[in-house]
Amino acid sequence: MKNSPLGILLPLFGIAILLSLWSGMYIVTEGRQAIITQLGKPVGEPINEAGLYFKIPFIQETKFVDKRILTWDGLPNQVTAKDKKFINVDTTARWRIVDTLKFIQTVQNEAGAKSKLDSILDGATRDVISSQNLVEAVRNSNSIIEKIEEKKAEIERKKKAGEPIVEEEVSGEIAKIDVGREQLSQMILKKAKDDLANLGIELIDVQLRRISYEQSVEKKVYERMISERQRIAEKIRSIGKGEKAKIEGRINKELKQIESQAYKQAEIIKGKADAKAAAIYSKSLNKNRKFYDFTRSMEAYKKSLSEDTKLILSSEAEFFKYLR
Repeated sequence: MKNSPLGILLPLFGIAILLSLWSGMYIVTEGRQAIITQLGKPVGEPINEAGLYFKIPFIQETKFVDKRILTWDGLPNQVTAKDKKFINVDTTARWRIVDTLKFIQTVQNEAGAKSKLDSILDGATRDVISSQNLVEAVRNSNSIIEKIEEKKAEIERKKKAGEPIVEEEVSGEIAKIDVGREQLSQMILKKAKDDLANLGIELIDVQLRRISYEQSVEKKVYERMISERQRIAEKIRSIGKGEKAKIEGRINKELKQIESQAYKQAEIIKGKADAKAAAIYSKSLNKNRKFYDFTRSMEAYKKSLSEDTKLILSSEAEFFKYLR
């Protein structure tokens, strides 16, 4: 029996059945969807639910695609805005496969889908951005203009109050937007959505992730910003110097007023003292004039004569009348 043809064929037949069963089974996991192809052509409906499924072994194949939300990140593209400003636009988007059969027939896999996304979204972004001024891609609202108007009103109030101001902080005109960054994203979404729907792809949203000047322009912009900041700094320093001069002038004025008042008070006191001394001298003189003359002469001797003083005078000189 072991060496008979039947004994050899039975194990081979069993192995063939196991291989067929294994080849005929496939598992769809969560977050994935599948479609069966036979001789390269899709057959049947896409399978969107997770579970264990069967197919014809060796004849049919299973292709899996993701049904979760996927992310597309575009490469920064140089775009010329409507106002002739050269900028780099970096875009991102979210998408998912909603028609597996159409997706397989058109782009086959995610790599093919990415290539189509690059082409369609980059083209849509370029068309939309180039049709608008740069400011439309930068801001979403005109709230900054309202804040600037409030700042200008505050500056006018300070002017009237005589307070120091730096007008350059809000100098220049801010362009008013009509569309805005968010609306531009919606315009790109609308422009690309129909083309991607033909590929079995649903475009969920598009975002302008980053907008920057082209490198050579960016350098000039930074230089202009630095120059503007330096000018404002110089204005602030100038205002500071003016305030310093005002404070020093006020201090000097107050100091001179204090010195003048002090000098006036000192002169009044000195005048009163001189008057009082003169009154005392006058009173002394009127009481005994000879004694007054004598004491004054003694003081004169004391101040004018010393041990080394030599004078040649007549004996009748008036100066020495009290020594005779």
